[in-house]
Amino acid sequence: MAVPGLDILSYYTQPAVMTAPGRYAPLLAPLPRDIAGLAAVGQGLMIHEHMAEEGYGVTLSEADRASVHTRPVEQMLAQIMARDDRPLEAPREPAGRLAVNCRHFTVLMTAALRAKRIPARARCGFGGYFGGDTFEDHWVCEFWNAGLERWVLVDAQIDERQRGWFPIDFDVTDVPRDRFLVGGQAWASYRAGQADPDKFGLSLIKESGDWWIAANLMRDAAALLNVELLPWDVWGAMPGPDDRIDTDLAALFDRLAELTLEPDAGLAALRELVEGDERLRVPSRVRNAVRGRLEAIG
Repeated sequence: MAVPGLDILSYYTQPAVMTAPGRYAPLLAPLPRDIAGLAAVGQGLMIHEHMAEEGYGVTLSEADRASVHTRPVEQMLAQIMARDDRPLEAPREPAGRLAVNCRHFTVLMTAALRAKRIPARARCGFGGYFGGDTFEDHWVCEFWNAGLERWVLVDAQIDERQRGWFPIDFDVTDVPRDRFLVGGQAWASYRAGQADPDKFGLSLIKESGDWWIAANLMRDAAALLNVELLPWDVWGAMPGPDDRIDTDLAALFDRLAELTLEPDAGLAALRELVEGDERLRVPSRVRNAVRGRLEAIG
């Protein structure tokens, strides 16, 4: 595989609006450089809100759960340190960890890798390794492995305890491309008649469909442009469960999927498409669908 252009690797090495650690940058400097070790740091700092009670014996209050709405890494680090001001390498007890979801594990991992000058980016899509025959709404980190000369997917959320819950038979620091599908892969497979859209969504809340695939496609495109939003942030043409995706919108998503599948070759075209079309462009305020209100993204 050809090495991406220097500008591409540089683009994904620079901190951006969500991945800039700000005043907490010195906390990232001592962290390990190896991928598994770096993922373990995040696992010792954060706890998935939907796995906390049953998996770790932690009952979260509504106040605890508010942190799942945090977008920028700088704010995440502020919340982590407010709970426990020890160095980030010190794993917190489960009850002392920050309540988050897969997106937060991914974005913190991306920020930490970039602090090590390792190109990294967040990817939004669907994991096919959580049991059953469904592909679950999920985020993972994609980093440039210079030794292998390829981008590698790492699931920064899956710790040893979670490996015992799910049928994972692979190295989570090198997730196979057929086990995690980025939004564009899922959309292209659906459009080609190779995938049932009702298998893509979030079984926890019993929602799935073509609209969910399209939404994650838009979130993945935004993440490739360094704007990693929440899994329930909604904007522009992003459809909801009762919305029909007409021919014109489907064609737009076809083009978006094509560009997100080869982001190194088409980053400029992706930026032009997203920023030039108000149906895709990320505004300064998006709708937080969980809270039912508009919120500033920064």
